[in-house]
Amino acid sequence: MANKSEILERLYSTIEGRRDNPKEGSYTNYLFEKGIDKILKKVGEESAEVIIASKNSSKEEITYEVSDLFYHLMVLLVERGVKLEDIYEELEKREKK
Repeated sequence: MANKSEILERLYSTIEGRRDNPKEGSYTNYLFEKGIDKILKKVGEESAEVIIASKNSSKEEITYEVSDLFYHLMVLLVERGVKLEDIYEELEKREKK
């Protein structure tokens, strides 16, 4: 893969696709069906797991848990209509400060 950061764009598109064209048995669709409260609960749970993994100092565990958090945050972004471009622009502003 030439540019690994493109995975975020592909994941975002996949999540949008699941929202727009539900696939039976899809965990992503399960989250959308359960609604914002379930999505937020998962973001909170995954955030806590990142904290615990970081405290344990295991690079592998941190990588796994941050990946889970990224995924659930992406579901939240799609649910709320926030584009990755919005996040990139905000980060770019902060980089310049």
